Amino acid sequence: MAIPDLASSVARRLLQIPGVQGVVLGGSYATGTATSTSDLDLGICYDHTAPLAMAALNALCADLDDSGVATASDPGGWGPWVNGGAWLTIQGRRVDIIYRELGRVAHSVQEAREGRVTLHVQMGHPHGIHGHQYAAELASCVILDDPTGRLEALRAQVSVYPPALSRSLEGAYGWAPAFWLGGADKGLGRGDLSYVQGCAFQAVMAMVQVICARAHLWLLNEKGAVERAARCPTAPQDFARRVNAAVAGMDLPALHQLAAEVARPRTDRDDSPATAASGE
Repeated sequence: MAIPDLASSVARRLLQIPGVQGVVLGGSYATGTATSTSDLDLGICYDHTAPLAMAALNALCADLDDSGVATASDPGGWGPWVNGGAWLTIQGRRVDIIYRELGRVAHSVQEAREGRVTLHVQMGHPHGIHGHQYAAELASCVILDDPTGRLEALRAQVSVYPPALSRSLEGAYGWAPAFWLGGADKGLGRGDLSYVQGCAFQAVMAMVQVICARAHLWLLNEKGAVERAARCPTAPQDFARRVNAAVAGMDLPALHQLAAEVARPRTDRDDSPATAASGE
C-alpha cells in the first residue's frame, strides 16, 4: 500500500522536534484497510529520559493544522495507555498524532514475547487495552523515520507472533464467551438490557481474541475487530455477518452458537496462521 505524501512530509517535520526519536504510521495503514480518504494515524516515539519539546511541538501543530490554532496534549494527558497527542486537520484531511514512550514499548514487547496477558482500563476502549498493545502496534505499523534504528530493533523481536502469547490469550479468553453469555441470559430475564448488551460485547471480544490468537494475527483494538477476526482461517463461517445480526437483534442463542463454534475451531481450510497474517 502506497504511503501518502502527506504522511511522509508531516513525519519529516515531526522528526525535527527535539525529543522525537521516530515516527510511524498506524491505524488503517497498519491493518491494510486504508483508502485514499482514510485518516492518517502518526505515532511519535520518544524516551522519557529526553522529553518532547512541547513548545516546539505545539508551534508545529498550529502551523500544520488548517485552523492555525491546534495544540498537542502533554504526555499522559489522554490516559496511561493512549498517552497523548494531537488531533489535526491538514489540507482537509484528518491527521491524528499519538505519543509512544519507547521504554514502555520495549516492556510491551517483552510482555508479548513472554506471553503475559494483562488488561487495563482506558477511556475510549470498552474492551480495555492489553499490556502487549504497543508490541502489536509496532509489529503492524509502517515505520516512516527511525534514525537510531531503535524501532526496527524492537520490531525484530516480534517479527514472528510469539507462540507463548497465542497460548496465553487462548487460555485467558477461551472460557470467557460462555461465561459472559451466561450472565447475559440472567440479565435478560431481569430486563436489565444495558447489562445484557455489555455482556454480549465482552463475549464477542473474547471470541475475537481467541480467533486472532489461534491465527497468530495481531489485534490492535476493538475497531473493526470482528471483521479482522472473520478473515482468520479458524473463524466460524460468516462470523462478522452473524455477529452483527445477533448483536443488532440481541439474539443470545445465536451468540451461544457462535461461542460453541469458536470453542471447536474450523479445520476445513488449508490456511496456516502465517498465511492468515500475511493476507492483511
